[in-house]
Amino acid sequence: MVKGHPVQIVLADEDHSFTLDEEALKSVLLQPEIRDKKVVVISVAGAFRKGKSFLLDFFLRYEQHTGPTDWLSDEEQQLDGFSWRGGSERDTTGILLWSEPFIIPTSSGVVAVIFMDTQGAFDSLSTVRDCATVFALSTMISSVQVYNISQNIQENDLQHLQLFTEYGRLALDANDNESKPFQALTFLVRDWSCSYEHSYGMVGGNEILEKRFAITDRQHSELQQLRRHIRSCFQSINCFLMPHPGLKVASDPKFTGKLKDIEPDFRQYLRSLVNHILAPEKLVVKEINGTKITCGELVEYFKAYIKIYQGEELPEPKSMLEATAEANNLAAVACARNYYSTNMEAAVGGDRPYLHPDCLNKDHAKFQEEALKLFRSTRKMGGSEFSHSYEEKLQKEIEGLFVNFCNHNEGKNIFKTARTPAVLVIMMIFFYFGATLFAFFGLSPVAALFNLIMWIVLLLIIVAGYVRYSGEYIDIGSAIDQLAEKIWENVISHLLAKAGEQTAKYAVKNQMKNKKV
Repeated sequence: MVKGHPVQIVLADEDHSFTLDEEALKSVLLQPEIRDKKVVVISVAGAFRKGKSFLLDFFLRYEQHTGPTDWLSDEEQQLDGFSWRGGSERDTTGILLWSEPFIIPTSSGVVAVIFMDTQGAFDSLSTVRDCATVFALSTMISSVQVYNISQNIQENDLQHLQLFTEYGRLALDANDNESKPFQALTFLVRDWSCSYEHSYGMVGGNEILEKRFAITDRQHSELQQLRRHIRSCFQSINCFLMPHPGLKVASDPKFTGKLKDIEPDFRQYLRSLVNHILAPEKLVVKEINGTKITCGELVEYFKAYIKIYQGEELPEPKSMLEATAEANNLAAVACARNYYSTNMEAAVGGDRPYLHPDCLNKDHAKFQEEALKLFRSTRKMGGSEFSHSYEEKLQKEIEGLFVNFCNHNEGKNIFKTARTPAVLVIMMIFFYFGATLFAFFGLSPVAALFNLIMWIVLLLIIVAGYVRYSGEYIDIGSAIDQLAEKIWENVISHLLAKAGEQTAKYAVKNQMKNKKV
């Protein structure tokens, strides 16, 4: 009988978020006999329905075996431990730990070995973010990450690994290219069928690994960068090739994991794989920033990491199609925006003279419509619904550019440019004659007040002139312009309007008199 049971520590919620069960985590890692011991975390991750839990249960059998017999000698023993079953539907969700850590003496001291089972990636119920979060968390927590893949190391396997590890590195804020944020990565290629090219086991696995990770001048820069990225993430990378376990394992619904139903080749290389990962001299202690971590300390790291993925700090990971469609639509937006900007620049920008607002609005409407037509006519990925949001983005950007062009055009209006000094000069003249008039009638205090205001206005004229000449103290110049604008709108323009009305009335009266005469 297997001692212990799976403990769900990270739960996958229906809204595609993940919740940490702290009590469950503590029940495993804060057991008195292991809480202060250095920890080894073995995790298996990869696509769903590829036998991750099935493999972990053999790891459990190895660690729990006692006695003089070989741990694979009992051919009638059923395979128990983490839940596994045949079929096409997913079985594991979230992240699980085995409830009973294994205390193993090594040459460097006693360590606690923890086994971690993870939700499979790319099932029909998981988003890209779900897959990236689970894989990244398991990679951040584990000291040995077993990347479980089928039949071969393909380019899409490397691309998914790049996405998931970058998501983990982003969470760790590990931007230093000289440091490697994760420890050991083992590519486990299941059902390898080309043993005539590369033999089963670690030797053949590392041969194919070198081939897949080789960088040549003929490769596209994107493929070269992908390989450099993966190597920069892990302190060590190796590969193990496993044979197919047999048709009964793959197709018999009554298969219970008995060794007698598994092909001898699979059992042989299973023994070799387990020794490579779990032999005491091969165990990799969990390290963070070069410091070996205890079980108790790992609890705090787990809590900190899950909070990062529960927050909004990290960008949303996207599928390849989504990312490509986004880049494609953004390129179309940039092209249409540049078309609008170039034509408006030719109409009103640079050394072009001041343009009447009505003409500017007509040009804006014309070039905006042409830019939108250009965007709509560009072939884009993602469909019309996806592109609609980018069309709205384009319209907002064009409106923002139009505001800038309007401000630039107004800056060329010589009358508006001269408004501030004109208003200030009018005010100075008004207060000068006012002071003279009040002094003539003996109202010295009022005359003194008018003189003071006149000198203040003169000072404002000098400051405004200095700001325009030197380009310094822009905020002060802007405040003076705003003051002059308010005086013009609230006082002078009204006086001019009334004066115009009186002049018009006087002209009408003169016309009537002339007609009578």
